[in-house]
Amino acid sequence: MSALPLRHAPRRHAHVLLSLLIGLASLTACGGGAPSGSVPALAPDAPLPAKVPKGTRLRVGDPTTKVALELSGEISAFSFDVEWANISGGPQTSEAFRADALDVGAVAEIPAIHATWTNLPVKIVASKFRKDPIHHPTYELGIAPRVAVKTLADLRGKKIAYSPGQAQGALVLRVLKKAGLTKQDVTLVELPSTGDVYVNALASHQVDVAPLGGVNIRRYPAKYGKDGATTIPHGIRDDPSHLYVRTSTLKDPAKAAAIREYVQAWARASVWVYRHPKEWIEGYYVKSQGLTLEDGRYLVDLAGEPDIPDKWTDAIARHQETIDLLAAETGNKVLNAKDLYDLRYESVAATALKTGA
Repeated sequence: MSALPLRHAPRRHAHVLLSLLIGLASLTACGGGAPSGSVPALAPDAPLPAKVPKGTRLRVGDPTTKVALELSGEISAFSFDVEWANISGGPQTSEAFRADALDVGAVAEIPAIHATWTNLPVKIVASKFRKDPIHHPTYELGIAPRVAVKTLADLRGKKIAYSPGQAQGALVLRVLKKAGLTKQDVTLVELPSTGDVYVNALASHQVDVAPLGGVNIRRYPAKYGKDGATTIPHGIRDDPSHLYVRTSTLKDPAKAAAIREYVQAWARASVWVYRHPKEWIEGYYVKSQGLTLEDGRYLVDLAGEPDIPDKWTDAIARHQETIDLLAAETGNKVLNAKDLYDLRYESVAATALKTGA
């Protein structure tokens, strides 16, 4: 099977997303990435400004952190104005970046790679992981009812849901590699990983296997287990979580300073969530997401303790392995993973946790 094309966003969401972006752009016409007027651009190797100038505004697509900051009481503590956008995931975030409607996005490992391959220069400014990523995975492999898959080797010949440009797509490729299989040994069915698309595709036998995340890991076998549906672990690290921005945004010294302050707050919010599970379950999973208490408890246990390192050496090395694999499978250029990170921010999050800054 030939390499599948890269996409930005599912067509079915195109009109909704376009309307959202137009609205955001109209509200933020003067909020672009490059500095305006006589303010000189910040060089990529210049130290980050420590002070955020008055009147600075940051447009942030990080809905989960927004709720955490509301619950912790820190949301009003920023020294600049924050305009929150209900945008998440790589495709939506990249589209918002292209429309100059967003400054900061919260994503997993793949969007920065995909953006760079599609001529959207970006930089990662914060990274976190899970303390025990194998026992606290982000995804498990959902198996369609009555399909015989008990080990990764059993994936041969199966139809597998695949979402290029997203974490689930990269995970599928990693799983095949671990199983000693190639794309030619399976049938990749390109589907968006949003909502319950993968669950419905499994239940209807549109696919035999699909990576399931979040509450669907619990709900899918609970709903379809009587029909023979199961899930199996994949045993691969799938825990990267990043904040990333357009490279051009970092040329604005005011925004670069504001991003630094946001990264600090993001780190504190991540730890607050772990240390306040009851408040998080009730305030986020139940009140904001409409889930049950049981679902919330399951997701808190699944996530485990966050790991926010002060060095990105290991993260960059793992990111490089992902780039090499995706480049080989898609025919895209091999990138230097280190180039995707702005190392000026490397210790910002971890230092904020140590010092309370």
